[in-house]
Amino acid sequence: MKLTDPLNNWIARWLMAEEPRKHPAPCDFERICHEIRPGDVLLIEGRSRVSEVIRVITQSPWSHSVLYIGRIHDIENEAVRTRIERLYAGDSQDPLIIEALLGEGVILTSLGKYHAEHIRICRPRGLTFVDSQRVINHAIDELGKGYNVRQLLDLARLMFPWAILPRHWRSVLFQHNVQTPTKTVCSTVISEAFASVSFPILPVVQFDDETGIRMFRRDPRLAVPRDFDYSPYFDIIKYPLVPIDESGFYRNLPWSKPGAADDAPSNDEPLTATRVEKSQEPTND
Repeated sequence: MKLTDPLNNWIARWLMAEEPRKHPAPCDFERICHEIRPGDVLLIEGRSRVSEVIRVITQSPWSHSVLYIGRIHDIENEAVRTRIERLYAGDSQDPLIIEALLGEGVILTSLGKYHAEHIRICRPRGLTFVDSQRVINHAIDELGKGYNVRQLLDLARLMFPWAILPRHWRSVLFQHNVQTPTKTVCSTVISEAFASVSFPILPVVQFDDETGIRMFRRDPRLAVPRDFDYSPYFDIIKYPLVPIDESGFYRNLPWSKPGAADDAPSNDEPLTATRVEKSQEPTND
């Protein structure tokens, strides 16, 4: 163990410590778990200090991205499924995600850890089942990699004018490195997985009079969570707390009366569609 490891671990814990949620998340977690599909990308509005840094860098509320791989029985490849069974000690019916976290690296965990968070589903449009399994398998191969803090800092540096930065401060994102990367960040893991099947996220597009449209892949190390939100190749799917399946749903929203005290639920308990329906039940007053 290096002498700097305890300090690095302490810094990582401090950066990952979450602030208490001031308001309930505006999405229905139960519905998300029911509707989500393997290969979907989930965007998370985090509450940690590092999440705030990422929001400032990317100018987006989405500070984290994870890849949903399904439940264990959803994985087609038998060898990969067996590997997941060895790595995950929880219930076989748990919805599983792959993510890269500061202090932990690339890990496999349950989607349930984000039950109280604001989540958005980004679904790759037209991705075949076979390719979705390839994307998932590619991400699984990344399990165990460390979290690349330097890459996060490099992304921040891109916000400053290149000319005014000292040379030793400048980003190394574009420098050629023949070695296989041993560290990564959340969006890079997912971006590389989709790149493995040539699925676009936010490619660079050029128009040529002779050849027409030409597309160029962006460096996966430049990927940030908001890219999946902005990408025209991903469908954005939202499940608000109050169902909006019927025309005129807004007429039945549980608005409080003017001047009434705020009777919002506690921050510790996530709001669900079931609880919203209960709040709409008539009272004896």
